[in-house]
Amino acid sequence: MANGNAEPARLPRADRRDALLDAAAALLASGDVEAVSMEAVAEHAGVSRPLVYKHFANRSELLAAVYQRESAVLHAELASQVGAADTVEEMFRALASGALRAEASRGAAFAALRAAGLRTRERRQEQRRRDRTTLRYFASRAVRQLHMDEEVAKTGVAIFLGAIETVLARWRLRPTADHATLLEDTYVALVVGGLEQLAHDNPSTQWSPPSRVLSADRR
Repeated sequence: MANGNAEPARLPRADRRDALLDAAAALLASGDVEAVSMEAVAEHAGVSRPLVYKHFANRSELLAAVYQRESAVLHAELASQVGAADTVEEMFRALASGALRAEASRGAAFAALRAAGLRTRERRQEQRRRDRTTLRYFASRAVRQLHMDEEVAKTGVAIFLGAIETVLARWRLRPTADHATLLEDTYVALVVGGLEQLAHDNPSTQWSPPSRVLSADRR
């Protein structure tokens, strides 16, 4: 009978590393960062502890790698969902719904990693680069679709993107599907209404929107 700690069939190094990160992420799912140890990861992955040390020098390096990978995966997922949207409204809805789903499934793990000090300067800089890319993408779509001034679009979009954190904080107070739907709908309504008003008040110099006010002889 095989030893329970015997290493399964050999995998390419990158695949084995991913399997170990999968094991660590699974242990983190409950939000208990203390559940992640080199021994626990080895046991969960069905490999020997020395093999884990071949890929990660220590527990801190392992946790940092989990944080980096999970952050990148989440960003890619949200970017894909937003990129598939046809309108600015659909983009913000995709962002809100994706962020709420991620909070429900991985929020506890991310909170535990941040509390453990895994959000290093390097990770913060990486997140800022992603945030800048997201802002440019959303703002450029708002300019094209709503014909609004570019600087106004950037300002409005930056505020509405930042409001996602408030949406998630509200959901954590009552983490139910119904509450998520209410938060998503409320967020999208505020974003759409706000951007439309900004576009009306600050139109692009390249485009003049028709007046929304009826003239006296048409009332």
